[in-house]
This record gives sequence, C-alpha cells and structure tokens, in this order.
Amino acid sequence: MTDYDAMTNQELRAYILRHRDDVDAIEAFFARRSPDSEAVIFPPAKTEEEWHQQVETLRPILERGREQL
Repeated sequence: MTDYDAMTNQELRAYILRHRDDVDAIEAFFARRSPDSEAVIFPPAKTEEEWHQQVETLRPILERGREQL
C-alpha cells in the first residue's frame, strides 16, 4: 500500500498519472483540495469596461493553469 500522505501534491499527481486506476490515490488527491481557497469570484460585469477589467485580471490566472497542463 502506498502512503499518499507522505507525498507532496506534485508527487501524488505524478503517481496518479502513472497509476490511473488507483482510485484511493485519486480520492486522496481530491481530499487535499479546498476549492474555495483558490476561488476568484467576480460579480457579473455591469459595463463593457468592467468586463475587460475582469478579463485582464483573469488572464494571468488562466495562463498559470495552462502552464501546469
């Protein structure tokens, strides 16, 4: 049995990619995640300028996500 708690998030992610059928590893990985801790919440844009500001705020976040793929 593998000790998922001893692995870093990066190590566990790499392990899951190599052992895609290991449901316990996947559950351990998702149990670590706190979606609200990384959430960026925007109210609906009221103007086109506000929408553009939100897009520019989100752009670096989306680029970081793309780099991790």
